Amino acid sequence: MRRERLGCFCCSSKKDLGSAASYTRETIMSAAGVSSVWRKIKASLGSQGRTHLARLYQTYLDKTKPYTYARWGATTALLVVYLLRTLLAGGWYIITYALGIYVLNLLVLFLSPKFDPEAQTVDDEEPALPSQSDDEFKPFIRKLFEFKFWHNVTRAIVIAFIATLFPFLDLPVFWPILLVYWFCLAGVMLRKQIQHMLRHNYVPFDIKKPKYGNQ
Repeated sequence: MRRERLGCFCCSSKKDLGSAASYTRETIMSAAGVSSVWRKIKASLGSQGRTHLARLYQTYLDKTKPYTYARWGATTALLVVYLLRTLLAGGWYIITYALGIYVLNLLVLFLSPKFDPEAQTVDDEEPALPSQSDDEFKPFIRKLFEFKFWHNVTRAIVIAFIATLFPFLDLPVFWPILLVYWFCLAGVMLRKQIQHMLRHNYVPFDIKKPKYGNQ
């Protein structure tokens, strides 16, 4: 009788362990399924949220296009605040140098024509560059449009300002050397651009068509 009871007890124990193991597996699988579904929902909501924010940002950005002077005035004020921040703190000169190089490259692109006259041939149909001696209006097509130029400059200033909040980015440098090197580089790049303008006789601005009075 004892052996039979012991055998029944062992069988029931094995059944209980098997059912517990199966229940544990089912619980783990259901938890894994819920976790997978939650990750998918979270990723979907994250992508939708980013898309919504990008559209909202672009909508408000497009609304500022007509206000050219106001945009550049705000960017100038932001640049002054950034320069005061770096001067009063006495650091982040390497960040300011990188910002200056980036803005200088944007300025050269802003003053450069989209179609290089040195690469054009006689059969090219690209619009000719405007000059002061033209009788008809010819728009100057830039490599970098004014709105894009403003947006990139403003974004770079904001990024540089955020970088000043992190002390580990304040690398020790001798700032007068960076300042002299930046002025030398600016002089070389702007001189090359002016020589290009004089060589091809164009002006990097739209010249209004002359108006004549009724005779």
